[in-house]
Amino acid sequence: MKLIEAVEAAARELEAAGVGFGHGTTNAFDEAAWLVLWSQCLPLDELDEHAQQELHDEEQAEIRALVEQRIETRKPAAYLTREAWLQGVPFYVDERSIVPRSFIAELIADGAIDPWLGEHTRRVLDLCTGNGSLAVLAAMAYPDVAVDAADISIEALAVAQINVDKHALGDRIRLVESDGLAALPGPYELVLCNPPYVNAASMAQLPPEYLAEPELALAGGADGMDFIRLLLRELPSRLAADGVLVLEIGNERGHFEAAFPTLGAVWLETSAGEDQVLLLTRDALLQG
Repeated sequence: MKLIEAVEAAARELEAAGVGFGHGTTNAFDEAAWLVLWSQCLPLDELDEHAQQELHDEEQAEIRALVEQRIETRKPAAYLTREAWLQGVPFYVDERSIVPRSFIAELIADGAIDPWLGEHTRRVLDLCTGNGSLAVLAAMAYPDVAVDAADISIEALAVAQINVDKHALGDRIRLVESDGLAALPGPYELVLCNPPYVNAASMAQLPPEYLAEPELALAGGADGMDFIRLLLRELPSRLAADGVLVLEIGNERGHFEAAFPTLGAVWLETSAGEDQVLLLTRDALLQG
């Protein structure tokens, strides 16, 4: 069997089993390619180069076992491979933290936030850091800043530590256990936050793959805004005069605008459109 045939067979199995996607891939073929290439210790972006590679019986058995595990456990592939990628950067991940997939990573990489930054930008906060991926990407993109990566979960911070060490950024990223902003006096020029924002009705309908993640990182209360209400109330006192917040809210724009009708938010365009991530200046927070 050729490697591409193994990918196609795995894709058919995943499709037939009705597994859910959204943790790095959006369809059965891409998920199958991820699992097959990872099982063979091959780069995930080199499917074409290795498509005609012949697989031995033992290698085929390894692939089948991994695909069966994906189907039976309904865990995201990232939890099985212990690896996730954002903007081409690899990160360690396990069940102690949410699988990283924030659209804020795109905005860091393409410079969309840069017009609000400058030489004054010295301190960055990644709030609800999870496995630390946004903190790492921010430290890579802005070499002159110090980054605080904060989370209420000690377990998530242990995963973040692995990634800070993996990318040798221990001198620039400080991990902080904090319930919201409680342990974070600031001031910060840039705050990145991908908080728990899924509303209660949506939580009840999530596929098993999402329920495999820590609920603490997903559930945002009845309208998804519980954490965000507290954040926006307290944040001005932690922002520098020209500081900004970049906030991800997923598919909750309607709930956000209903909860905060007077806020002057700037909606930032991502690959998912202009409804996922917004930017708020300190002035906008105070006025709103």
